[in-house]
Amino acid sequence: MTDPTAFAVFVRRIRSGDGRAAEELVRLYEPLIRREVRLHLEDRRLSRLFDSMDVCQSVLASFFLRAAAGQYDLERPDQLARLLVTMARNKLASAARDQHRQRRDQRRLAADGQDRLTHLPDPGPGPDSAVAGQELLRRFREELTDEERQLVDLRGEGLSWADVVARLGGTPGGRRMQLARAIERVARSLGLESPNP
Repeated sequence: MTDPTAFAVFVRRIRSGDGRAAEELVRLYEPLIRREVRLHLEDRRLSRLFDSMDVCQSVLASFFLRAAAGQYDLERPDQLARLLVTMARNKLASAARDQHRQRRDQRRLAADGQDRLTHLPDPGPGPDSAVAGQELLRRFREELTDEERQLVDLRGEGLSWADVVARLGGTPGGRRMQLARAIERVARSLGLESPNP
């Protein structure tokens, strides 16, 4: 998908929660995310705890939520690829810090994955995941304030930060930060992100 117009349409479809666009994104980018995780999963003790699919599902769930909220301004496929790779690295590093911080005896953890990184619904294709994704978005919206919800709606419509400010006031940087903080707060509340150390 090298055509900028086609990519812009693709991103709008993802923002709107289009299931087919989500399936396409998973099909195109899941192998990249999993490869990146496997490359950085060098500690054998951690590799017993985290599977590349766990991290991948966590990244995709977080991405879809944040994309629907209008957090990302993506113009090219390579920007999307870099974003997803960075998210995977950050999630893996955060999970590793959590494990070390809790000073768990990793040898005692069950091999069947009971203490896995993620407890998120599978964002991959299928009717169950579409319902789970819609439920996650509903819960996300419920936890926003009215002003934050309005901000998310305007960004979801594809408005630029300048257009958002023209309607709501403030500055582009201030509104961008407001949205980022709201997303972080709600993502932590929903268990999509671990709290900062």
